[in-house]
Amino acid sequence: MPSEAVTGEDPFNQEPVSILRQPKAVWATAGASVVAFMGIGLVDPILPSIAKGLEATPSQVSLLFTSYFLITAVAMLVTGFVSSRIGGRKTLLAGLALVVVFAALSGTSSSVGELVGFRAGWGLGNALFVSTALAVIVGAAAGGSSAAILLYESALGLGMACGPLLGALLGDASWRYPFFGTAALMAIGFVCITAFLKEQPKPARKTSLLDPVKALGHGGLASVAASAFFYNYAFFTILAFTPFVLNMTPYKSGAVFFAWGLLLAVFSVLVAPRLQQRFGSLKVLGASLVLLAADLVVLGYGSHTTAIVCTIVSGALIGMNNTVYTELALGVSDAPRPVASAGYNFVRWFAAAAAPYLAPKIEEWSNIHIPFVVAAVASVIGAIVVWVRRSALSHEAEELEPKHATEDGVTVFAN
Repeated sequence: MPSEAVTGEDPFNQEPVSILRQPKAVWATAGASVVAFMGIGLVDPILPSIAKGLEATPSQVSLLFTSYFLITAVAMLVTGFVSSRIGGRKTLLAGLALVVVFAALSGTSSSVGELVGFRAGWGLGNALFVSTALAVIVGAAAGGSSAAILLYESALGLGMACGPLLGALLGDASWRYPFFGTAALMAIGFVCITAFLKEQPKPARKTSLLDPVKALGHGGLASVAASAFFYNYAFFTILAFTPFVLNMTPYKSGAVFFAWGLLLAVFSVLVAPRLQQRFGSLKVLGASLVLLAADLVVLGYGSHTTAIVCTIVSGALIGMNNTVYTELALGVSDAPRPVASAGYNFVRWFAAAAAPYLAPKIEEWSNIHIPFVVAAVASVIGAIVVWVRRSALSHEAEELEPKHATEDGVTVFAN
């Protein structure tokens, strides 16, 4: 890995810092974070196998994503409430325990209804864990917030890349094995955090259930959340619907989404910050959303090979979007970062829940091309929101440019 991938410049002291020299507690939390993010793309390569094994339709199987992210969205209002009362360590362990239980139960499912229900419980556990992991890593890390956040983003990218790969390797034997594998890995994470992570200080003020919703009263934060809502519809159309369109073996599908995840990681951590510094956050975000729309149209109407290429390329655009959106969400308002992040994710995760269900339904009502056209339109709407509301967002975007671009650049999927 190039040296710039493992060092960053702390915006507070302007001293070079390394993300490699960290306490065991940070590595334990980061390692568990990798597995937590793996759970998002884990089912991608095995969606057709699950449909065949449980005699379910694509729209029924896509509910695996819908239940997962619907619960995740609602849980955004709960995680801050819980962690501000019982502390970060106990919240992490509670989330990990829920993931272990429900991932294992997912592997025992005898019907698609059972599997969808168990994925919902999994989503609650993942929300509790991932929403708290960033704060714990920043609080326990050595070298400043910039190094800690780079480490977190690296964990996210690695997890998103390895999730489909693990799903393919284990899923080739049986669609049940990836769920058991995830449960085992998260159990190891539970043991590591129990052993190495000490309790973090509780915040001075306890978070209420409505604080994230109240934070959305800020025009800038509401604008970021609205734009991200439409962007996430496009994002999760690719993640949840494309495997049915490609209709490949678990190994081949896993390879495609592994390459997709690698581009997501590289462009999120390395490319997006450089483009932001050169062109500005809003220009990078607007251009990336428009390019994503074009990529979706070509994916929907192209040949099978073209669809594979466009799926992989979309990872680069998604990586850039995730970084810029989260930077804006965490800094555009005066709300505390955990509260602003919870409100922002509360809105956008509803689109992540809707897209996996609606895309197969739209195909049933029309043809295989139209779901990608709808997703492309959603991406363009996201860009339009950014352009129309640029005055509410431009101040924060300008504030971000002189600093290290990843100060707040946490590509949080359930934060």
